[in-house]
Amino acid sequence: MIAVYPGSFDPITLGHVDIIKRALNIFDGLVVLVTENPRKKYLFSLDERKKLVESALKNVDRVRIDVHRGLLVNYLKKHGIKVLVRGLRAVTDYEYELQMALANKKLYSELETVFLTASEKFSFVSSSLVKEVAMYGGDVTEWVPSEVARALYEKLKEGK
Repeated sequence: MIAVYPGSFDPITLGHVDIIKRALNIFDGLVVLVTENPRKKYLFSLDERKKLVESALKNVDRVRIDVHRGLLVNYLKKHGIKVLVRGLRAVTDYEYELQMALANKKLYSELETVFLTASEKFSFVSSSLVKEVAMYGGDVTEWVPSEVARALYEKLKEGK
């Protein structure tokens, strides 16, 4: 069975990579779907985010990286995928993810959402935190793949 792990991945973190690898212990394959939410402001373009995800997962088998703009359930229906993987770090994640899972189920009755809790060492790491720490010159190399850290520092340097 193939599942989809969607996210904005702005940028992808080691917490995301951990969820992906653990999901592959459950599913035959995983589509990592780089998405765009019109309500969010991104540091990296959709294409840049896809390339960073590809780079971070270059040695991970059974993963396909794709991009999607629009309603997630439309992508899932189009590709015949009925399982969504979501990572949970904290109670606040759960509240939001539960609402999304219920809405998605209403829009696509065959869909099931599987929640994987973050590993303890990544439970506080978010893309927003990574960007903020990097913006102020902090070291984020323990939280993101090395190629992502390089791209992040370069992108922030360009913006100054």
